[in-house]
Amino acid sequence: MGAGGRANRTEVRRALATLCETYWPPLYAFLRRSGSSPADAEDTVQGFFSLLLERDDLVELRPERGRFRSFLLASLKHYRANERDKEAALKRGGGRQKLSLDAASAEARYCVEPAERRTPESLFDYCWAQTVLENTMAQLRASYQAAGKAERFAVLLPHLAGDQAESYRKAAAKLGMTEGAVKVAVHRMRREYRELIRAEIAQTVASEEEIDGEIVALFEALRG
Repeated sequence: MGAGGRANRTEVRRALATLCETYWPPLYAFLRRSGSSPADAEDTVQGFFSLLLERDDLVELRPERGRFRSFLLASLKHYRANERDKEAALKRGGGRQKLSLDAASAEARYCVEPAERRTPESLFDYCWAQTVLENTMAQLRASYQAAGKAERFAVLLPHLAGDQAESYRKAAAKLGMTEGAVKVAVHRMRREYRELIRAEIAQTVASEEEIDGEIVALFEALRG
């Protein structure tokens, strides 16, 4: 492989490491719901990602291996089965590449999830869907802030999910816009939000054709 190939491989590894850092909380929730303690769940996820990145398993991910979400959960189960008898210190990775994981945040989130009525697998899907939406919302907010429209974002955000004529009038008054202009602005916000969701999910599926199916699956997980 030439220098360009090595550079591209490094770039792919970096992008995948970022994905892992973003989507590790659902794996943590799966392990906690499966009976692991907070410390053991953190050790397992850290060791799991360290090993994957060390072995380049993620770089070699192929379309036929399915969605990134499904691949990670199946791989974690396999890893856990192989690592149960090892010391927690070894799970932490030793000299392996480590990811920045905010275990306290993940544990706080797990404690407020409706875990009692979900299997470990369904809780994983629920947390994954929440992470997708939270990451998308953060990108949407950053987009408005970068454009100097932080106030517009805050005022229009409640309208993202539905139309309310009275609220449109109030929003127009707050922003110094006409009611018609507010409706147009909300429409644009919804369109950008949908596009960001698709872009976020596109990073975790093998092909463009899988995006719509993944969107349906994740919103079903939220309703479940």
